[in-house]
Amino acid sequence: MRLLGFLARLVLVLAGLGLAAGVVGLFWLRGATLPQHTGRLALKGLLAPVEMYRTPEGVLHIKAQTDHDVFFALGVAHAQDRLWQMEFQRRIGAGRLSEVLGRATLDQDRFLRTWGFYRAAEQAYLSLSPEGRAVVDAYVAGINAYLSIRPPLPLEFRLLGFQPEPWKPADVLVWAKMMAYDLSGNWRNELERLQWAAKGMSPERMRRLRPPYPEDAPTVLQSEDLRQPPPPRPDGESARSLLSLADRLPKVLHLPGEMWASNNWVIGPARSATGKPLLANDPHLGLGAPSIWYLVHMEAPGYKAIGSSFPGLPAVVIGRNEHIGWGVTTVGADVQDLYILEEAPGGYRYKGRVEPWRIRTEVIRVKGEPEVVLRIRESRYGPVINDVVNNPGARPLALRWTSLDPTDRTLEAFLGIARARNWQEFKAALSLYNAPSQNFVYADVKGNIGYMAPARFPIRRPGHSGLMPVPGDGNWDWQGYLPQEEWPQVYNPKEGFIVTANNKVTAPGYPHTISLEWEEPYRAERIRELILSKDKLTLEDMVAMQQDIKSLLYREFRPVLEALNPLSESARRWKTRLLAWDGVMRAEQTEPTVFQTWYTELSRLPSQEVGQPFWEEPRYLLAAMREDDPACRTPDTQTCLEYAALALDKALDRWGSNPPPWGQVHRATFAHPVLTNVPFLRRFSDRSLPHGGDRYTLNRASYDPATFRMTVGSSYRQILDFADLERSLFIHPMGQSGHLLSAQYDRLLAQWAQGGYLPMRMGETRFAARQTLEPAP
Repeated sequence: MRLLGFLARLVLVLAGLGLAAGVVGLFWLRGATLPQHTGRLALKGLLAPVEMYRTPEGVLHIKAQTDHDVFFALGVAHAQDRLWQMEFQRRIGAGRLSEVLGRATLDQDRFLRTWGFYRAAEQAYLSLSPEGRAVVDAYVAGINAYLSIRPPLPLEFRLLGFQPEPWKPADVLVWAKMMAYDLSGNWRNELERLQWAAKGMSPERMRRLRPPYPEDAPTVLQSEDLRQPPPPRPDGESARSLLSLADRLPKVLHLPGEMWASNNWVIGPARSATGKPLLANDPHLGLGAPSIWYLVHMEAPGYKAIGSSFPGLPAVVIGRNEHIGWGVTTVGADVQDLYILEEAPGGYRYKGRVEPWRIRTEVIRVKGEPEVVLRIRESRYGPVINDVVNNPGARPLALRWTSLDPTDRTLEAFLGIARARNWQEFKAALSLYNAPSQNFVYADVKGNIGYMAPARFPIRRPGHSGLMPVPGDGNWDWQGYLPQEEWPQVYNPKEGFIVTANNKVTAPGYPHTISLEWEEPYRAERIRELILSKDKLTLEDMVAMQQDIKSLLYREFRPVLEALNPLSESARRWKTRLLAWDGVMRAEQTEPTVFQTWYTELSRLPSQEVGQPFWEEPRYLLAAMREDDPACRTPDTQTCLEYAALALDKALDRWGSNPPPWGQVHRATFAHPVLTNVPFLRRFSDRSLPHGGDRYTLNRASYDPATFRMTVGSSYRQILDFADLERSLFIHPMGQSGHLLSAQYDRLLAQWAQGGYLPMRMGETRFAARQTLEPAP
C-alpha cells in the first residue's frame, strides 16, 4: 500500500515533466486501483451467497436470499465503485475534510461542526426502529467487510496518502442530513432580509424585491383537491415590528450552500394513450464527477426495487417496485428559523429567566497544523451560528431546524416506500418522514395516481411568517408539527394529472402555511402546457418533455425587448434577430447567448441596493421594467427601458462583433471535488460538453452568470410506464464508477447529453459481469 501510494505521487511529479509520462503512469496504476467485478469474493458477515450482475453500462443487479444480505451487498457494491465519493461525503458531514486536505477546508469544517450534522446523524441512528437499524448495520457491515480484504483503493486515497477508516452507522445517516441542508435554504433568506432591514429597507421594498408567488401561477394542488376551510388572514403588523432587531445584524454575511430544484409529474389513465399511468422525474442537482446517483436493482424476499440510490445510503431513493412507482422534487418548505437571543450571565433570557448555555466542544484536526478547538454554544432552539456567518459581535443567533431534531426516521420511510404495494402502504411509509420535504408523486399498476408532501412542518404562531429572525424569548416558539392528515396530498385528482416543479404547493383554501417562498412557475407552466396540448400522452411524449428547452423566461421578457429603443446599430440588428427567434435555447444557436447575456446585465439592476446581482428574480425585473423602478435612475439612465437598452449594449460589448453559439460558452461541467484543483489530473477527472437550456427550461441548465458555465442540471432522469413497467427508462450523467481510470467513469455522459436512456428492467439479461459474494468462514 505504501509503495503504491509513493508511486501514485511519483506520477504527479512525472506529470509535471510531461503529459506523456503522466498518462503512462496513470494507466500503469489502472490495474492496481480498479476493483474486480467478476469471480467469487468471500466476505465475513454475509449469511448466504449473493449474485451481483452488471450490465455493459454498469447498472447493478443484486439478487440475495435474505434482506440482510441485499443491503450488505449494496454496501459492498457502493464501496467497490464509489469508495472515494463515500469517503469524501462522510468527511464533509462530519466536518473532517481538513484532516486530509489541510487548512483549505477549515472554514467549511468549522461551519459543519457548529451546526452539528454528525451529532444529529448519531441521534438519528438511535431513533430508528430495530428493523431500521438492522438495515443500516447490514449496509455498514458490507462496506467494512469489503475494506477488510484490503482491496485496491481509488487513486484519490493514494494521492492524499491515507486509508479509509471502518465505517460507522452515523457515516451513513450524515449524508442524508447534508442533502436535507442542500435542499433547505430558508435560513439564508432570513439573514438576507435582516441585512436589508439593517440598511433601512422597508418591508414594502423587500416584498417588491422578493415578490410573492403570482396568484395566477400554477400550484401543485388545485382548489378542488382541498376540503379545508379558508385560511386566516396573516398578521402583517407583527412582521413589521420585528424590523427593530435589524440593527444587531452584521453588514457582511457568508451564506454557504445553495438550494437545488427538480421536475416530476404523473399522468393518470384518462390522459394516457395506454390507459395506464406514466410517471416522470428528473431531480436537478449540482453537476460533478462522479455522479450523485447510482443505478441499482435490489432483490430479496422482503425488498424488491429498481431505481436510483445515493452511494453511502442503503435505499432506492427514486424508482419503482412491481406494484408502485414514485418520484420526488423539493418542496422548499420553511423548516428553519433563526432566533435572536438576549445574553445574560452564563446564558440567555428565556420566558423571564436565565437559561444556561450548553457548551459543545469540537476538535478539528488540520493536516500539517495544530488542532483547532471550537466551543459551540447550544440553546433550546439549536446551535448559535454567529461565528460561521461572520457575525461574531452581534447578539447570539440560534438555528432551529427540523433536521437537527433528536429523532429522524426518514431512511425508514424510503425503505417502506420500496416495499409498498398500494397508496395506503405508501402513505404509511411516508408517516415516518422528516426531511428534506419532498413532493412525492405516486402511481400504481391498478391505475391510481397520487401526491403527498411529507415533512415535519412547523406550526408557527400568528404573525410569525418565517421570513425573518424573531426574538428567542419563548414568545415565538413553534407550536408543534402538522399531523400527516393535514399534509398537502391528493389521490386520483379530478384533473387527471399532477405536476410539481418546486412551484407553490398549496391552493387557495389550504389552511396552513408550508412556505412563503417558491421557485418561479415557468417550469410548472411549461409542463402543464405540454400535457394539455394533447388528449393522450405516450412514453415518447414524456421523453420529449424531459428534453424540452423552450424558455418561458424569453417569452416573459420579449415585450421588454419590443419596447426598448436600441442605442447602437448592432443593438438594432440584434433586437430584430431576438424578436424573430422562437425562444428555444439550442446549444448551436447564437440568439440564446445574446439573450442570456442581456438578461444577466439586466439583473444587475438592484446591485447597489442589495449588494449583489439578482440573477434569480425575473418577476422583480419585469415589474421594474413596467413601473420604472427607482433603481433604474443611474448616471446613464432615467427610465427602466433606457436601462434595458444600455444592458443590451453592454451584453453585445462582452462578445464583440461575433457572439459565440450558446453551447460554446454554456457547457455542462462535471468537476471532481478534489482533483479539479490539480491541473494535470483535471484533464482526466473533469468533463464538460455543450448544453442547451437555461435555469427555467424543463431540461434545466442553470449556470454561473460570470462564466455561463452550467453548474446544475438533470442529475437523474426516470420515466415509468405502468402499461409495462419493464419498458420504463432511467439514466444519470457521467457513469456508474467513480474510479478515474474505469471505462464506466463517463460511460453514460454522451448518452445523457443526447437525450438517451437505459432500460429500467428488473428482468434484465444483458450482463457484462457477474460476481458471487460468499460467506467467509
